[in-house]
Amino acid sequence: MPLTLTLTEGVLPKGSESVALSRLSEAMLRWHGLSGNPVMTPNVIGAIHVLPEGSTFAGSQPVSVAVVEWKVPSFAFASRDIQQGYIAEATDIIREMSGGRQPRERIWVNVTHAVDGAWGIAGEALTNVQLGEAIAGAAV
Repeated sequence: MPLTLTLTEGVLPKGSESVALSRLSEAMLRWHGLSGNPVMTPNVIGAIHVLPEGSTFAGSQPVSVAVVEWKVPSFAFASRDIQQGYIAEATDIIREMSGGRQPRERIWVNVTHAVDGAWGIAGEALTNVQLGEAIAGAAV
C-alpha cells in the first residue's frame, strides 16, 4: 500500500522526513488493526518528495504544503471512524513534527482506491479477496 508524502522544503526539519513517513505508516496499520501483520507490514511502502520553496501552491499562490497520499484496496479506509481518526492523527503528526509551524489548513490527506485485481505484489496480480485472505491468514 503505497504512501506518498509530499512536502515543501522546510516544512519538517531536514532529515526527519523518513520518521514522518514511518509514523504515518504505523498509524495507518494501527487504525486498520494490522500493526505487525506479517503480510501487510512489508507491503506498506512509501516515497518522500521534498520540493523547493516556490514550487508548491494552494489557491494558486506559492505556499508550503504537506500532502499525505495513500493508494489502497477498496476495503481500506472504508469506515468513517477510520477515515476521520487517521486523517486527524496524520495531520497532528505533520503539525507536531513541523514544530507547530505548518498550519493545519495546509496539511492535506487523501486516499485513492486501486482497481480490484491490480495489486501487483512479487509479480502476482492479487484481487481484493486474495489480498484480504492473505492478510487474515497471517493475522497476529
